[in-house]
Amino acid sequence: MTAPVLTEVADGVGVLTLNRPEAKNAVDLATTQALAAAVDSLDARDDVAVLVLTGAGGTFCAGMDLKAFSRGERPRIEGRGFAGLTEAPPVKPLIAAVEGWALAGGCELALTADLVVAARDARFGLPEVKRGLFAAGGGVLRLAKALPYQRAMEMALTGDPLTAEEAHRFGLVNTLTEPGGALAGARELAARIAVNGPLGVRASKQLIAGSVGWTDRAALAAQQELADRVFGSADAQEGARAFAEKRPPVWRGE
Repeated sequence: MTAPVLTEVADGVGVLTLNRPEAKNAVDLATTQALAAAVDSLDARDDVAVLVLTGAGGTFCAGMDLKAFSRGERPRIEGRGFAGLTEAPPVKPLIAAVEGWALAGGCELALTADLVVAARDARFGLPEVKRGLFAAGGGVLRLAKALPYQRAMEMALTGDPLTAEEAHRFGLVNTLTEPGGALAGARELAARIAVNGPLGVRASKQLIAGSVGWTDRAALAAQQELADRVFGSADAQEGARAFAEKRPPVWRGE
């Protein structure tokens, strides 16, 4: 069986690759557990200064595996969030290298990262509302800090995607590359960080992340009541079934 997450370490940079290209790197519970373990392992290594997260097969991540969700599976770990990462990012800097789609939970993973390198033709989207859900893995909370209010609201309420070039213009993306070049661009950015003092780098990340409230436990706790109600609803199951059956959903508002 192919490992759902691959790891590689070179020159102080640890690369984690979501490895379910046949499912557009959608995250199921096995991937969640593997990613959490891989992040912890690389975060603890003295020879790793920076982490890079990417996806195999030309797609960053299509989000939660809705087929697994419709079977009752939840790809999250208590206290760590979606994919075992969104509520518990690594201590070391994390760079998202985005090719293709960063969709739903995949967009939330990109927003969890401290820095984003994206191919010019990449797309970011939070389409959860189209499936009767909302981006409860920190996506809505982080989006409001990463984009202007009206643009964040439009993206969250319509579920329509954001191009990498527009994301770069707003500052959500640090660096644009040509298609196929996101991982190389992320490695280059990581190398510029890895040569610096590790204590200073980690302290700087902690202070900046804390100052913008992206790790605000109170906000995540306040969100949980909404998440429990929405994700446990009949509409949430209908949205997942409609996706699997390739048909428009029929909402009941309950």
